[in-house]
Amino acid sequence: MAHGPALVSPLPPTPIERLISPFQRFIRTESSGGIVLLVFTVVALVWANSPWWESYHHLWETKLTIGTADFALSKSLHHWINDGLMVVFFFLVGLEIKRELLVGELASVRQATLPVAAALGGMVIPALIYFVINPSGPGARGWGIPMATDIAFALGVLALLGKRVPLALKVFLAALAIADDLGAVLVIALFYTDEIVWNAIAGAGLMLAMAIMANQMGIRRPAVYALLGVGLWLAVFASGVHATVAGVLLAMAIPVRTRIDTGQFMERSRQLLHRFDEAGVEAADVVTNPGQQAAISALEKTCEQAQAPLQRIEHALQPYVAFGIIPLFALANAGVHLTGDIGAAFAQPITLGVVLGLALGKPIGVTLLSWLTVRAGLADLPRGITWSHIHGVSWLAGIGFTMSLFVGNLAFGEGARLDAAKIGILAASLAAGIVGWLILARLGPTQAET
Repeated sequence: MAHGPALVSPLPPTPIERLISPFQRFIRTESSGGIVLLVFTVVALVWANSPWWESYHHLWETKLTIGTADFALSKSLHHWINDGLMVVFFFLVGLEIKRELLVGELASVRQATLPVAAALGGMVIPALIYFVINPSGPGARGWGIPMATDIAFALGVLALLGKRVPLALKVFLAALAIADDLGAVLVIALFYTDEIVWNAIAGAGLMLAMAIMANQMGIRRPAVYALLGVGLWLAVFASGVHATVAGVLLAMAIPVRTRIDTGQFMERSRQLLHRFDEAGVEAADVVTNPGQQAAISALEKTCEQAQAPLQRIEHALQPYVAFGIIPLFALANAGVHLTGDIGAAFAQPITLGVVLGLALGKPIGVTLLSWLTVRAGLADLPRGITWSHIHGVSWLAGIGFTMSLFVGNLAFGEGARLDAAKIGILAASLAAGIVGWLILARLGPTQAET
């Protein structure tokens, strides 16, 4: 799409801006998050299978205590990452879900039907395949592992294809992955909770009610919701429900409306710029000009009021999650120490169930439910998208990785069963990504079915 001329001339870059500009350009690249995630995954695998593999496991077992003498939490680094930092990831997921439900691709029944149906098929069929292979015994709890889709990796692979895929396909995959994330959160909350502490649940409900009340009262400061979020996390942590659910619950309470509309923003901005201009005679320098300083402060507040807190928080958190939390999670969880006959590992029911669930169940489920939904007249294929595009994306949905590893930890904890699940997740995600890329690379954005 062509862009018009810049409204203002850019300022000459400072030395530090020139230094970090290559990194900024990389971060703005659509596939950058997936690339960083892949690098950290490879590092984890190499480290876990190097002569220093014991140091890898000992590092994540290191205890870290946070709190005071009266109240302290002492957990391993692995637990702090999975139960602590990943709350921020799930909070961001919750913000994306809320945005899509209110103003995005899931905002209307007609818009949401196709990606939601595709996501449902991509969850049910893989779980059934896994269950058929592991109907009972120690591996039965892992049925939720192949239900997940890693949105960062999937969209990253799609971004590598550039303009060879239509924009509508990227929107469809994003909506599918977000609906899939919502399903994963529900599965975690309902099926991977061993014991409920109802007093803690009541405390979590109180914290959530306070956050909703803050929203209704017009409180827009992120610090208020962060404070309530910590209380909500502690309560959910103590309740027996996995602590990351607190992130999604808090996201539902974040304000999504602007304080002023477009017309009010334009009018107030003009008045403040006029006030800034009139104050120019008071002093030569803005720093020493109280009138201009007051106008700038008021303009800054006006800009904040024209933005939704949900949008501002989402944009602020995105780089920290994509380039900090998720790669750290991969580093702490993807390292599986491969010993003995690797081929024999794929014959294990857990590994086989995960591989077939992700690399076979996902493509079948997504494509089949999408086709049935369109054939039933409940939805239409987006313009410019063919069934070959849907089939290619259905393979990319088989990249489970982050969410699959997370559910695997909940299902099996530490040990050989988790290692078997990790091998399946890594192998299936790699295969699904390659096959999906090969299918879509042969297609064009306007190719029609014959």
